[in-house]
Amino acid sequence: MAQVFIGLGSNMGNRIEFLEQALKALAEHQQITVKNISSIYETEPVGVKDQPPFLNQVAEIETSVEVSDLMKLLKHIEHTIGRTETKRWGPREIDLDLLYYNSIVYNDAKVCVPHPEIANRRFVLVPLKEIAPQFPDPLRKQTMEELLHHCQDTSAVRKTNPHAKTKRKG
Repeated sequence: MAQVFIGLGSNMGNRIEFLEQALKALAEHQQITVKNISSIYETEPVGVKDQPPFLNQVAEIETSVEVSDLMKLLKHIEHTIGRTETKRWGPREIDLDLLYYNSIVYNDAKVCVPHPEIANRRFVLVPLKEIAPQFPDPLRKQTMEELLHHCQDTSAVRKTNPHAKTKRKG
């Protein structure tokens, strides 16, 4: 079973509902076990600034689904939930990013793992550090804690419910 981290984000419509639907779809898949889910964070948009704030979180899963098939599954879940294509870095109902797949480095026409922008995105690193502070980035040879400490991104990342505990399954 592979240890995988998936970034979830939404800034259109009922953002919490879209995140919940995505997590439910992952949990209902026969070859996926959701092991850990970060808190939800409200974050400033990156890239295109003139859009609503995002809700972001990270899920840790275990799966026997191979990398390229997992990416297809994530795109299918996005489509099923109702993601509509907009401009790059534009607003979206749901966004599912494959962040890490074990500690492998994988790159083809449709998939790049680790996600190439992880070290530059506080909205990913903050929830990753919450659930896996010592997970090592296979390219940068730093933990999530270290990557966050060195991250140059200064955008706001605020926990939406500081009293909510991290959910665990399995």
